[in-house]
Amino acid sequence: MSSKFRGKYLQIIPKGIAHLEFKKSGNHYTWRKVTTTVHNIIVGRLWVDNHGEMDITNHKTGDKCHLKYSQYSYFSRETPRKVTGIVSDLTGEARWVLTGTWDERLECAKILRTKSTSKGTPLFESGPHKLLWKFIKPPPENEKIFWFSHLAMQLNEPEEGVAPTDSRLRPDQRVMEEQDWDGANKEKVRLEEKQRAARKKREMEMDRAQTEGKPVIGYEPVWFKKQRNPVTGNPIHIYTGEYWQAKQNQEWSKCPDVF
Repeated sequence: MSSKFRGKYLQIIPKGIAHLEFKKSGNHYTWRKVTTTVHNIIVGRLWVDNHGEMDITNHKTGDKCHLKYSQYSYFSRETPRKVTGIVSDLTGEARWVLTGTWDERLECAKILRTKSTSKGTPLFESGPHKLLWKFIKPPPENEKIFWFSHLAMQLNEPEEGVAPTDSRLRPDQRVMEEQDWDGANKEKVRLEEKQRAARKKREMEMDRAQTEGKPVIGYEPVWFKKQRNPVTGNPIHIYTGEYWQAKQNQEWSKCPDVF
């Protein structure tokens, strides 16, 4: 991921490839996220815009979906946050059209016939639209809970027996949820200093190993291993399958002391 700060706005540009694989069907999808721009960083009310183009590929069937996220413009008459797309098969023939917005709903329609305009661009005649996705309205008085959705609130719910490195156990986060802002800031500073000290220790150990001619072992994740993805050829971290067994046995000796 890379970012660009331009004073009034911040652009976040994802670089990695997202994967979604269904084990039963064997369908394996990959895509790169579009650019996200956060406006009014310094002055004014914050608002977010997603824009750019995205290609979703099914590596089993060869089907591809090309989506276009239209960038917001004050002078444009287009629907704000508009998303349009085409789903094509292995031969490149368009089969479905997609339309909607990235914050409310997305619909699809099967292409019945394709015509060409005088400019040579394709014109699709489609059947009835089907609803693919619809935004679920947030709970009442949502502004009092940081505008969290139901999913966001569930992701942060405490759970017993998890790894000591689980982000839900972050003390500064817990104190903040209890509205102790001063205590949360103190915990945040303590954690940051602890992380800096741990990184400095790792760097010193690596330097010592290089000086002594020993193998240099860098930081390695506990529950994932890095390898080359057979589909995209890019490096990716694969889950080792050890976490749930460790949770069942409550064996966390592999976990570093991060909090």
